[in-house]
Amino acid sequence: MFRIFIEKPVLSSVISIIIVILGLLGLFSLPIEQYPDIAPPTISVSTRYTGANAETVLKSVITPLEEQINGVEDMTYMTSTASNDGSANIQVFFRQGIDPDMAAVNVQNRVARATGLLPADVIRSGIITAKQPM
Repeated sequence: MFRIFIEKPVLSSVISIIIVILGLLGLFSLPIEQYPDIAPPTISVSTRYTGANAETVLKSVITPLEEQINGVEDMTYMTSTASNDGSANIQVFFRQGIDPDMAAVNVQNRVARATGLLPADVIRSGIITAKQPM
C-alpha cells in the first residue's frame, strides 16, 4: 500500500496539497468563540510615588492597595512590584469565564476605598486601573 506513494510522487504531492487546503479551510471556518480562553482575565493597577524608593512604595502604596483589593469577587491571586523610581504595579488575576469589564469595576471600587490610606503624592499622580488585553 505505501509502495504507491513511493512509486508515484505526484500522487503523494497532490494528496498532501489537498490535506493542507482542507486544513486551512477548516481553520478559517471555525468561529472565534470556539477557541478556548487561555489567559485568565487580568486587571492592572499602577501608580507612581515620586521620589520614593521601592521599600517606601511597598509599605505606603502597595500594602494598603493589596489589603483592600484582596478578596474581590472571583479573584484567584495577585502579584505586585515596586521599583526604585517610585512606580508600583499590582496585577490581579481572575478565574476563567469572568467578564473582564465587571472585574475591572470591582477592582476600581476596591482601589477607591484605599485612596484615603495613600500618600497625597500618589493620589495627585493618579491610580490607573485597566484590564489587560487577552
